[in-house]
Amino acid sequence: MTAGTFKDTSVFPDPVYKETVLRPLFDGAKDHHVEGFRLIDRAHLVMLHETGILTIEQARPIAQALEAIDREIDVSGLVYTGEVEDFFFLIEKELRTRLGTDLAGRLHTARSRNDIDHTLFKLGLKARIDPLLERLVHLAETLASVAERESGTLIVAYTHGQPAQPTVFGHYLSAMLETLLRDIARLEAARDIVDRSPMGAAAITTSGFPIDRALMASLLGFSRPLQNSYGCIASIDYITATYSAIELVFLHLGRFIQDLQFWTSFEVGQVYVPNAFVQISSIMPQKRNPVPIEHMRHLASQTVGRAQAMLTIMHNTPFTDMNDSEGESQGFGYGAFESGGRVLDLLAALVPALRINGDRVRDNIRRSCITVTELADSLVRREGLSFREAHEIAAEVARAVVAVGGDIAVDGYEAFQAAFERCTKRRTAIDRTQFSEIVSPENFVAVRDRFGGPAPTALSQAIAGYRDDIARIRQRMQDARTREDASSRDLQARFTSLLGDR
Repeated sequence: MTAGTFKDTSVFPDPVYKETVLRPLFDGAKDHHVEGFRLIDRAHLVMLHETGILTIEQARPIAQALEAIDREIDVSGLVYTGEVEDFFFLIEKELRTRLGTDLAGRLHTARSRNDIDHTLFKLGLKARIDPLLERLVHLAETLASVAERESGTLIVAYTHGQPAQPTVFGHYLSAMLETLLRDIARLEAARDIVDRSPMGAAAITTSGFPIDRALMASLLGFSRPLQNSYGCIASIDYITATYSAIELVFLHLGRFIQDLQFWTSFEVGQVYVPNAFVQISSIMPQKRNPVPIEHMRHLASQTVGRAQAMLTIMHNTPFTDMNDSEGESQGFGYGAFESGGRVLDLLAALVPALRINGDRVRDNIRRSCITVTELADSLVRREGLSFREAHEIAAEVARAVVAVGGDIAVDGYEAFQAAFERCTKRRTAIDRTQFSEIVSPENFVAVRDRFGGPAPTALSQAIAGYRDDIARIRQRMQDARTREDASSRDLQARFTSLLGDR
């Protein structure tokens, strides 16, 4: 064959290409982005008319055709045939059928599938981030309420997997709540990146037409346009920011869930899970299996894995528009929202139902001598010892009590007297009653009335601050909803005015 004479007359795509690439992309657009396409077409048409790029004689029949397509075509029943490349060209084909090639083609003035796609994906993410934020804020409110309820409930706090010091359950939950509020802030920051419109970037460099990018952003419910047009189609940090934030949310919640797994074990037993969240063994009648905790743990891990996979997909991709960040990757990432939402719903239901087993907590405190840190601190304050010297005395007391399986408040005073005299060569001024008070878990908590501590005043002030933080988050979410609802009404009104009398 002579060079330059070959002519490709094929109409339909290769069947393997069709089934492995085009059909999945079409189905993904059909499943996830139909409403986004609809909004973009309508907003772009309004903008083209209001900037004078299209006359009313051109814009009105396009608007009427778009409305007819929405009314007449059941998108859910569409099956990909290969006659058009993707969902975008399906809509364009429908417009040509109704309007002719010249008029139908004018809707695509000053735009590209590049800026359309990234706008679709941002709309899709916003629609998923907002319900996830709502669930996170609900969990934060739940943690605050339970922390307040349990502000006087003693528990054993662990370090390195071993009993360390007594605190209260409300203090522990507040630590988790603080982390969650920081995670919410990270997801809010990601949403702010998502909330910038790429429309008007066109293929990569904007357009020679007098488009109004700010109007497009407003009509679509974005807070503002993303400025650099190259970045609109190349910078995928809206994806990486979102999934990085999601990964951290569920990585951190997974640690909390793992603590619940440990604390509900028979050997520790300081948390009781009610029967409504328990399954029995099919063979062992004595077993109470708190399986919702296990489900939360593996669902949190699935969410972390899906979010992390999104970051891996974006790794080492070129700084340009590319398929790696587009349809199929977007659909894959949405699974993180589904599994993550299940974790948040279940956790928000479980936490209020949990109860602390006070008898087991006191027994574990007794057996582990975990109040002895306060004995060392008290010796520094009351007897003027160095902390190192006081630590040595307290350690001797703990060893003696543990050796006999005793209770430090009841069985520790004689060991304390002996250790004190051996180390200081004098008698202690602390009597038995004072000693018992010093090493009580209630005293341990009460004296730690410092900023961030577990004592009642400090903890109460902290919880009040968390509630203020949550209220501010709720207000920001409400403000965003109000703005976006106004944008939706504005777009509908302007588009309706294009339709005219029908």
